Amino acid sequence: MRLRSALLSLILLASVASCDSRPRPDPPPASQVVAGYFTEWGVYGRGYRVKNLRDSGAADRLSHLKYAFGEVTDGRCAIGDDWAATQKPVGAPDSVDGVADSPADPLRGNFGQLRKLKAEYPKLELLWSFGGWTGSAGFTEAAKDPVAFAESCRALLNDPRWAGLFDGIDIDWEYPNACGLECDTSGRDALTRILEALRAALGPQALISAAVPGDIGKLRATDYAGAARHADWLGAMTYDYFGTGTTVAEQKTAPHSALSAYPGIPRETATAEATVTELLALGVPAEKVLLGVGFYGRGWTGVSGAGPGASATGPAPGRFGEGIEDYYVLKDRCPPTGTAGGTAYAHCGAQWWSYDTPETIAAKVAYARSRSLGGLFAWELSGDTPDSALLTAMGH
Repeated sequence: MRLRSALLSLILLASVASCDSRPRPDPPPASQVVAGYFTEWGVYGRGYRVKNLRDSGAADRLSHLKYAFGEVTDGRCAIGDDWAATQKPVGAPDSVDGVADSPADPLRGNFGQLRKLKAEYPKLELLWSFGGWTGSAGFTEAAKDPVAFAESCRALLNDPRWAGLFDGIDIDWEYPNACGLECDTSGRDALTRILEALRAALGPQALISAAVPGDIGKLRATDYAGAARHADWLGAMTYDYFGTGTTVAEQKTAPHSALSAYPGIPRETATAEATVTELLALGVPAEKVLLGVGFYGRGWTGVSGAGPGASATGPAPGRFGEGIEDYYVLKDRCPPTGTAGGTAYAHCGAQWWSYDTPETIAAKVAYARSRSLGGLFAWELSGDTPDSALLTAMGH
């Protein structure tokens, strides 16, 4: 009887395994965060839906998913695009479980799909990210009353329509006590006070993270060591160091996400190594630092040479913005022709692009481990290939 029961168990296990033929890679080590941003607006022009996270294997490879972005309105947490997040009906072909939304469903849109995704991948932890480059102005008001801000965030996360969906919150303030799209003068401890209030409001089990700048000057404008005391990690935006612009210096090609300095780099501190070194010197624990990886390239046109430092006439065309394009497009349209500072560049015709590849990401993973960092994160997941080539490299 014992032999027969064992054989039946083996047959049952084989039958269950055969129901899902998609490869399931080993999950990331417990100590290694592999996080990625999913953008709310991706369901429109990009056509990147929650289901893509399942079909591409990204949901298997991620330890944490960050949903971008909620808004900060009048110093309070607020939903961003309510239609995309909770109302937009999802048809059966685009649904995680193959079942179409119905008018009677209390939660549709991205949140409804994320609930289905988490049911299938219960180990995947989800954070709601607030702010972003164009949405950070509201943090200045939030810093005037961090407790009220934190309470508003707690209430929003616990809205009965999606209560339990999010495991925590991500603060993407660009930038506290420094200039981004707008300038902030809230003081060196503004971010610390906001994160401290969030920790008190959400409790010790909630996940709390914050994006931090790659620029050394902006890092020194805020007490990031103090902020780290209340956060699970700080995500260093170690990309966009260079790009096309209006100054003479910005009309010369330069990799936007170099790991290390290279001969002729316009600014020695514009590297991931320099950013990480500064964060650790400021007192941020290594295990609370995540290294950022961009899933896109930045490019110039009218270039005069094949390598970095060549003059150009302006930004190369991109589908959603000048001088920027997704990796999965560039890898075929303008494949790499060289590397500089631990990232790839590509010269094709009159255009020049820089971006990370699976090979350069592998080197960044090795670097992150050599510094005992908490892991890595990606901005943002829709730029990856249909089989998650970049994300796979991040998890190795």
